[in-house]
Amino acid sequence: MNRIIKVLSVVLIPASLWAAQIREEALQAQVKAVAKSLRCAVCQSESVWESNAELALQMRQIILERLLRGESPDQIRAYFQGRYGDFILLKPSMGGLNLLLWVGPSVLLVVGGLLLYRTLRRWTVPSVATHPQVPLSEEDRKRVEEALKSFQG
Repeated sequence: MNRIIKVLSVVLIPASLWAAQIREEALQAQVKAVAKSLRCAVCQSESVWESNAELALQMRQIILERLLRGESPDQIRAYFQGRYGDFILLKPSMGGLNLLLWVGPSVLLVVGGLLLYRTLRRWTVPSVATHPQVPLSEEDRKRVEEALKSFQG
């Protein structure tokens, strides 16, 4: 019996340590994923994961604590979004007023292209199509010929 306990302890203790290490690595991967989706409020051009600012370190600690409590990554992002607003998200949601920011440039580009096309089309269309030719009366023809003769000679 003593021998069985020794064998089981040799097998089970390292297995439990290995399992704890895997759980810790998975937790660290979750912290990294959430921290990479949040903007550092101090640096503003870096994610919380990349920043070494004191606030970023504190935010990573909060992420870790909340993950240990069982909160999902979306709940953690919502927590920070509630405290700092949409600015804290590196990829803001595509809803509400943000939708205008995502779609607006494309709409302006299409509208501008259509206006440019219409303007260029007007310039290239012959003027005959826009102003139909009306035949001159005999009296108008004589006046034009007299005016031309006066310029020529």
